[in-house]
Amino acid sequence: MAEFQSVRGFHDLTGEELRRFRYASDTIKSLLKLYNFEEIILPVIEYLEVFQRSIGEVTDIVQKEMFVFQDRKGRLLALRPEGTAGTVRAYIQNRLYALKPYVKLFYEGPMFRYERPQAGRYRQFHQIGAEAFGISSPELDAEMIDLVYNILTKLGISSTIEINSIGCRVCRPAYRKALSEYLDQVVGHLCDVCIDRKDKNPLRVLDCKVETCKEAVRSAPKMVDYLCEECAAHYQSLKSYLEMLSIPYRENYHLVRGLDYYTKTVFEAVSTELGITIIAGGRYDYLVEEMGGPPTPAMGFAVGVERLSLLIKELPPEEPLYMVIPFGNVMDYAFEVVKKLRDMGKKVEISYKKANLKKQLELANKLKVDFAVLIGEDEKRLHTITIKDMHTGKQEIISFPELAHESL
Repeated sequence: MAEFQSVRGFHDLTGEELRRFRYASDTIKSLLKLYNFEEIILPVIEYLEVFQRSIGEVTDIVQKEMFVFQDRKGRLLALRPEGTAGTVRAYIQNRLYALKPYVKLFYEGPMFRYERPQAGRYRQFHQIGAEAFGISSPELDAEMIDLVYNILTKLGISSTIEINSIGCRVCRPAYRKALSEYLDQVVGHLCDVCIDRKDKNPLRVLDCKVETCKEAVRSAPKMVDYLCEECAAHYQSLKSYLEMLSIPYRENYHLVRGLDYYTKTVFEAVSTELGITIIAGGRYDYLVEEMGGPPTPAMGFAVGVERLSLLIKELPPEEPLYMVIPFGNVMDYAFEVVKKLRDMGKKVEISYKKANLKKQLELANKLKVDFAVLIGEDEKRLHTITIKDMHTGKQEIISFPELAHESL
């Protein structure tokens, strides 16, 4: 056993797992750029107040899950548990609202939550998130969900899109009152956490995963029955656009998301294989203003890359690996060949082993080389290379000057 171990919940990414991670990450980012989202790089540390103000002080993340510490001046800092709050802070601090009529940003990086490690979710995990500022229309909501649907389709992941509306400042107070009255009637069936939640943040009870709580709220009032005229029209338009885009969805009236800043549309993509949420988001029209910026409608989503990677069934084939194997005093020519192959975009290794051909090919097999490029005195003199297909054993002699024109 190694003398040192990684900290519990902090995970190394290597080998096949890393390949899946990179494939998922690269696919998501390529689609984000097609939808004209621009990248922003955020710090992993923010002042604690950024998350308390945005996420809400009575959420599980703020109360239980954040890594919080003091700097040398006694100020409370936190490792970021999610990306929206930092993006909003950056949007305001850098006055991005003054640059364009609307702004579409995406971020990528590690997040930190002190929770029980589980499959695809560690205490350090990676998220990619997209945030759009300055657009209030339901067309944006539909396009964001369309983007999520395309990500999952591109990765070959089967999922169900669930949607709901949780209203706004106008209509939510009446619903909150009705829900609180209902929860008072079923309080005996709620877990201890939800008994505390029902007075501080009753909507969070709807999101509880404890079976007794799920059963207790099965007949709870629905937010969609309390929507104001504007929210109802927004939600109806969203559904119409999703149908127009041929995006299958189902309404989940208990879907509220776990963060306080959401308004109107919330949505999740749930894996049909594992039944877990893999991408989630919603609209947050008041958050920019509440954090000190101008009134700005906004919407976003985030995806946990490790969890998403678990669901990828097929990866594209890797680029073939070439290994240049020199024999004799030909290293100058070998390096010339290596450079040429890399200039052609080939993945190339060079053998530093001093051994006969059999040993060299054994090494190539161990390194999972696809093509061995054999270079000896004859190849150097004739300005050629000999390529051996390690899968079939077939060999071919190619003129070095014509190498760029060959379909290797």
